[in-house]
Amino acid sequence: MPAMGNPRQWIAKAEQDYRTVLALSRLRVAPVPDSVCFHAQQCAEKYLKALLIRERTPFPHTHDLIRLLDLLLPIHPPLTLLRPALLELKPLAVEVRYPGRSMTPSQARLARQRMDAVRSSLRKTLGLQKP
Repeated sequence: MPAMGNPRQWIAKAEQDYRTVLALSRLRVAPVPDSVCFHAQQCAEKYLKALLIRERTPFPHTHDLIRLLDLLLPIHPPLTLLRPALLELKPLAVEVRYPGRSMTPSQARLARQRMDAVRSSLRKTLGLQKP
C-alpha cells in the first residue's frame, strides 16, 4: 500500500492532470490524443485516491479505477454510477503509454468527457463544489 498522504496533495496532482487535459485538448496542430487520454485517466485515479485517503481507506498501488471504486462503494454507494465512465478510462493508464495502441482525437474527446463527469462527481463528494 502506498503512503496515504494528504487528500489535498492528491487533489492538487489531479488538478494538474485536469489542466494538462484542457491544454492538450486545445492543440489543433500536432494533437496528442494519447497524452490527453493518459492524463484523463490519471485525473480520475487521483481523485479516487484522494477520497479513499479522506475516508482513511487503505488502497493498493494500482491504476485499476474499478478496484479503487469498489473500495469506496461501501462508504459512498451512489458512486456506482461512475462505473461506466471509469471502465472506459481504466485502460488508458498504461495501454496508451507504449507502442501498440494509439488513440484518435475523437477518443481523446470522449476520455475528456468521462474525466469531467468523474471529476465533477468526486469533487462534490469531497465537498469541493456545491451539489
